[in-house]
Amino acid sequence: MEDKITLAHGSGGVQTNELIGSIFKKHFANPYLTADDAAVLDMTPGKIAMSTDGFIVSPYEFPGGNIGKLSICGTVNDVACMGAKPEYLTCSFVIEEGFPVDKLEEIAAAMGKTAREAGVNLVAGDTKVAGKGQVDKIFITTTGIGHIIEGAATSGAFAKPGDKIIVTGDIGRHGCTILLARNDFKIDADITSDCAPLAKNVEAVLEATKDVHVIRDATRGGVGTVLYEIAAESNVGISLDSEKIPVQDGVRGVCSMLGLEPLYLACEGRLVIFAPASEADKILDALHACPNSEGAAVIGEVTEENQGKVILNTAVGAKTFLARPSGELLPRIC
Repeated sequence: MEDKITLAHGSGGVQTNELIGSIFKKHFANPYLTADDAAVLDMTPGKIAMSTDGFIVSPYEFPGGNIGKLSICGTVNDVACMGAKPEYLTCSFVIEEGFPVDKLEEIAAAMGKTAREAGVNLVAGDTKVAGKGQVDKIFITTTGIGHIIEGAATSGAFAKPGDKIIVTGDIGRHGCTILLARNDFKIDADITSDCAPLAKNVEAVLEATKDVHVIRDATRGGVGTVLYEIAAESNVGISLDSEKIPVQDGVRGVCSMLGLEPLYLACEGRLVIFAPASEADKILDALHACPNSEGAAVIGEVTEENQGKVILNTAVGAKTFLARPSGELLPRIC
């Protein structure tokens, strides 16, 4: 096997087969992985959730993960947010000519490991090689599918006044990690991406109660953008307690230095959950018992007033509108 990706690796010939056999089959092995034109899958009757997402993060490796881990987490979490149990994934690679083969193997290994952790099978894929300069190192697209858990019904349009708003852990770490990894600001801080698959966390919540109105993955735009989207979809107001929003000290420090709002920094392992107040304790207990959500907390509630708006209640008792961001905060965080 050569040590760099060449155009021949995307031609469909001997080198392509060698690449698939020595890297992708090695790390993605499962009974459903196919060499045919499409995978044949076992799917029981019922509603399904399906999602697809592209990943072009720069840099492609960062503290806490790489583009491979990210590509599995992103799609698994999107499917899970619809109250579904993710079952199968497909993936597509666009790789720049000259990309190191050992780095590709690290990415594939991270994908296989994360898929097994999430309980999903990678079943089919595609590989293309672009000429030097036609793509920035490596892009990955993943598509996921899974069955809706019986009794679950979640949507950004289902938020109701009186709902409690829960985040599954401290916010903004992924966006902050990518910012620091680029080293544009020469800031040294011990911050690691929160990138994690959360399907089992959602399952635990739905085992505790089916009375959950909204589950959303706070990725690009962070928790703040998700809250504004839900407020608009459900035509409700949102009231947040600024003191209860969990932010790691390092992230808070970087945000203070650069004038950033942690609510608008991307997460890749955090969910925002809306549910009736009567169910909040059950949901928190379920989340606290799962990896990657031990720090789950209630950060606010849904209101009838201020429809379409997000209000921050500050430590000194003041109320202020959460300003909506414009422009590009952090390009290419996923």
